[in-house]
Amino acid sequence: MAYVRLTMRKIKEIIRLKFGVGLSLRAVALSLNIGYGTVANYIKRAEEAGLDWPLPPDIDERTLGRLLFPSAGAKAHSGFVDLDYLSIYQELKSPIVTKQLLWQEYRERNPDVGYSYAQFCHRYKTWLGTQKLSMRQQHKAGEKLFIDYCGPTIPVVNPDTGEILDAQLFVAAFGASNFTYAEATRSQNQADFINAHVNAFEFFGGTPKIVVPDNLKAAVIKTHRYEPDINPAYQMMAAHYGVAVIPARPYKPKDKAKVEVAVQIAERWIMARLRHQTFFSLTSLNQAIQRLLEDLNNRPFKKLPGSRRSQFEQLDQPLLQGLPAHRYEYRHIKTARVHIDYHIDYERHYYSVPFTLIRKEVEVHANSNSVVIYHAGIRVATHVRSYRKGQHSTLPEHQPKAHQAMEEWTPERFLNWAASIGPATRTVVEHILQEKRYPVQSYRRILALLSNAKRYSPERLNQACGRALLINSPTRTSVESILKQGLDQSGSIEQSSQGELNLDTHENIRGATYYH
Repeated sequence: MAYVRLTMRKIKEIIRLKFGVGLSLRAVALSLNIGYGTVANYIKRAEEAGLDWPLPPDIDERTLGRLLFPSAGAKAHSGFVDLDYLSIYQELKSPIVTKQLLWQEYRERNPDVGYSYAQFCHRYKTWLGTQKLSMRQQHKAGEKLFIDYCGPTIPVVNPDTGEILDAQLFVAAFGASNFTYAEATRSQNQADFINAHVNAFEFFGGTPKIVVPDNLKAAVIKTHRYEPDINPAYQMMAAHYGVAVIPARPYKPKDKAKVEVAVQIAERWIMARLRHQTFFSLTSLNQAIQRLLEDLNNRPFKKLPGSRRSQFEQLDQPLLQGLPAHRYEYRHIKTARVHIDYHIDYERHYYSVPFTLIRKEVEVHANSNSVVIYHAGIRVATHVRSYRKGQHSTLPEHQPKAHQAMEEWTPERFLNWAASIGPATRTVVEHILQEKRYPVQSYRRILALLSNAKRYSPERLNQACGRALLINSPTRTSVESILKQGLDQSGSIEQSSQGELNLDTHENIRGATYYH
């Protein structure tokens, strides 16, 4: 006889209304809005099972189901060999293993008592759905390395000043084996972030195919669901190691569930165990982290076989890409526009490029030792890194012969422009031109000085230049300070000269005669 499967709650209600209340089968059907035949079917099964109302207190829903449907229970336990779910989970991490292959091997071991392929997949999917989120995602061995920072920080005390640095904990974990790397960095800025990657790759002894970072600025300039804009410096590091960068999608925690768990574990098994210790340098902190990291990776799993290390050696390590011959050295990358003096500005030091690139946009790659400049992907200049602000690094081959290409900008042109504003302005420009070995190196400052005629007025600029000459400070910064404070409007140059002392004769200047 066919029957409709109802919920156990409704089945109990059928039994209660029939045996407890005493309603007829038709009345029970009307009360519960179900078919008369369905009620009759369940009442017949209850009578055959010897059930009455109230039900015995030791009968739960599963037991009630077995009593009402003994044939279904017998079928479920009819001798089929259940699956080794953990083994299937581990095997599927290999990029060459499929469910079809595992099912065929399962049937070869159990030819007469094995489930069909559909049942095999269904049962495994049902089991996987009961596991935690990070385990439900199936990760291929050697494929993905997940990257993130812990939320809490670790204090590092400067022993000289007492200043406290809140060190960040960088965490990298493989998807297949959960093998974990951790390192304390000074910050989450681009240099620290990329250098931590380099250290992680060396710790693993190779690189994965894909790194999956979060959407911090050091990795992603602009987030996008499908086409995020990767930071150029991060992209260059990835290219050096032959890895692809696929950031986790914004607001999609499932994309990085693996590293979320790794971060949580690092917080509990590393940061929490260091909470009572005081560190006076990042080096000592990282030494302590490495000891705890060794313990973490060797700790046996609770549900899976082996440990993070044994799983890494079995799954991920054999499939890692080899490290390149040279360690990647971080480079800061930025774009710059070539000024009319054929120099670009990088951290207030000026580096020359071929004069033909005037007004063109170039890309600057800088590390601690060198500054390399590219245009349209071609290297056009290489300089030794200098930290002297306001100075110039000029290569002779970058200069035009007799400044032929600079005919529109010459010292004479600047002097004529300054003279059109006023005599004091021309004198200041003469001083600025004489400060550098090559006049062209002063063009940038002269342009900035003369542009004040538009912002204030030619008259005010000339007045300010006159006052700067009176105090023996004919510089752009002095003139702009005078304009900003309005000192040029306190009277004429002649009037101000009566009350303004030359810096060389000021009463607060001791002079050479003081020292004898």
